[in-house]
Amino acid sequence: MELELSTLLPLALAMLATGVAAGTLAGLLGVGGGIVIVPVLFNLFDIIGIDPSVRMHLAVGTSLATIIPTSISSARAHYKRGSVDVDLLKSWGITIFIGVLAGTAVASFVKGSVLTAVFGILALAVSYNMAFKKDGWSLTDHLPTGIVKHLIALFIGGFSAMMGIGGGTFSVPVLSACSYPIRQAVGTASAIGLIIAIPGTIGFILSGVGEPNLPVGSVGYANFIGFACIVPATILSAPLGAKIAHTISTGWLRKAFAVFLFITAVRMLYSLLA
Repeated sequence: MELELSTLLPLALAMLATGVAAGTLAGLLGVGGGIVIVPVLFNLFDIIGIDPSVRMHLAVGTSLATIIPTSISSARAHYKRGSVDVDLLKSWGITIFIGVLAGTAVASFVKGSVLTAVFGILALAVSYNMAFKKDGWSLTDHLPTGIVKHLIALFIGGFSAMMGIGGGTFSVPVLSACSYPIRQAVGTASAIGLIIAIPGTIGFILSGVGEPNLPVGSVGYANFIGFACIVPATILSAPLGAKIAHTISTGWLRKAFAVFLFITAVRMLYSLLA
């Protein structure tokens, strides 16, 4: 699928706006950019007429590609501040990687409607957690050990890859529920995002090679026009979100974002019935 030149400018501007929104919310609320980027791209691709059969795959693959540079920058900053749990990364890393491979393999064989359903259902769970979780709440005073610990890692890797999100959306709530200090949970999640994004992006690129309905600028299921627009905007706007977070109470903003995510998830699920 080729896009007319007159379509490329609005597409690029919309993706720049997507990056600004993702970066600002990441800095403001500590949420990963993918949870914003995927639904925005999904709806944007709908508006510009990208074939429904590739719409969700392309949104997920493009989102994963954008997470690579932002995770590198974030993980380095957190590591310098001592807020990355290296021991947990060593313990979880291989299992998360296996989960990503499994999630990417499943995504390459299922229809876009399945990925849309997975994103919609899990986004509803994330929005509920953001809206109603009390600060300081924890389920246990330590991370589970043995097989349960690795099943958690498989879940984080597999479903993050299928949703096109980094490590923070699932791993921060999980680690927080296990009494991890929030700074350490966020810092470790930034490194987990890199473990998810690199193999996930490669997998979506390879699985989309030869697909005839992709727009210009795509390599497999990753659109590099989107990548080139979203990444700089995300990196430049994240400090703005962090600055705002230190000047106002983010409680109501977190709930507002939960409402946005809820509405977006419901809309995506409703699109499956249309």
